[in-house]
Amino acid sequence: MGLPPPYRVVHGWPILPEGYVLGQVCGVGVDSHEHVFVFHRADHGGDKQGALIEAPVVMCFDGANGKLLDSWGAGAFRMPHGLRVDDRDNIWLTDLELHQVFKCSHDGTIRMSVGAAGVPGWDHLHFNKPTDVAVARDGSFYVSDGYGNRRIAKFAPQGEFLFEWGRAGDKPGEFNEVHNLVLDREGRVYVTDRVNRRVQVFSGEGQFIAQWKSEALGCPWALAFGADGFIYMVDGGDQTAQLPGRARLTRLDPEGSILEQWSSYGNYDGQLYYGHDIAVGKAGDVFVGDVNHGMRVQKFSRSEQEFLFLPRPR
Repeated sequence: MGLPPPYRVVHGWPILPEGYVLGQVCGVGVDSHEHVFVFHRADHGGDKQGALIEAPVVMCFDGANGKLLDSWGAGAFRMPHGLRVDDRDNIWLTDLELHQVFKCSHDGTIRMSVGAAGVPGWDHLHFNKPTDVAVARDGSFYVSDGYGNRRIAKFAPQGEFLFEWGRAGDKPGEFNEVHNLVLDREGRVYVTDRVNRRVQVFSGEGQFIAQWKSEALGCPWALAFGADGFIYMVDGGDQTAQLPGRARLTRLDPEGSILEQWSSYGNYDGQLYYGHDIAVGKAGDVFVGDVNHGMRVQKFSRSEQEFLFLPRPR
């Protein structure tokens, strides 16, 4: 008889308005108040490519009870992708069709945008389908750029370009679809190089340190650091002509060793279709967004006692 999964899905979380259906949930993040921000594609469909999404694309839920607290972003985005919450509770968003990165307040006021709206490119003023943002303690930030380009670009807190690294390929420091990135407490950069089915680790200056790649790891789509100092990862499966047939969540130590895995491919509660992004609350709850036909966000929890007695990294 196998062991029970280390995390259990929380049924009925979140609580959506009567008759409301989420779009593809591409981004998820948790702020210091345990508010969970969900970035979804709402009514974006094949007949609306290139048009601004008319419905709110950012929804804010109470992490504990799932109640909807706020929603915003209507008429401002074309193709939502990444969402990241920084240490100051700013909400960072990326849009694939606008080719831009946005820094927003808690209530959705845009405080800064980087990139030329609707104009792709590869230089200090342009992106080509940027996917994610990671913010350092000093307010500088890294952008994974992304689908059209194959680079990581770093910017000063006010948005001035500093430097970049990366190009197309499968060697160390090269990328084939830069999908997601996070920073650890020492400022190292962890990047999901999705099509190459690996995580690459760099110094804050872009020097290659290590790569994590194995059948057990699978195909990393997104990463998040928990308050416990460990890394949480979505394996979204391989993008092939067939359905991915594999989806799971993984908890790793800072060196990339697998500690726990749970969930599976499917559309029941607790399963994933295309797990696209992941976030971890202060209490250890794990929130996962699902794209394609998944179109939902799920909360996974373990008991307080289990969480308190988890090993901590040295």
